[in-house]
Amino acid sequence: MRVLRRRREKGQAFVEYVILVAVIALAALFVLANFSDRLKEMITGITVTLGGEADETADTKSKDIIKNLKAEGLDGN
Repeated sequence: MRVLRRRREKGQAFVEYVILVAVIALAALFVLANFSDRLKEMITGITVTLGGEADETADTKSKDIIKNLKAEGLDGN
């Protein structure tokens, strides 16, 4: 009886970890989707500050880049 209970508890803990990882992954995707342009601007600013050159597409929004890829047929579809 105790062995069965331990096995269920291990299975329950595993499922809880999987749910936790899934929630964290979804949250990360949400943050990246909503703040990707701002993050790109911040990274570009840091690069320029540290002496690197700004990318020519730094002012281009992510949505515009994806549209351009689709127009050029490079979107993978």
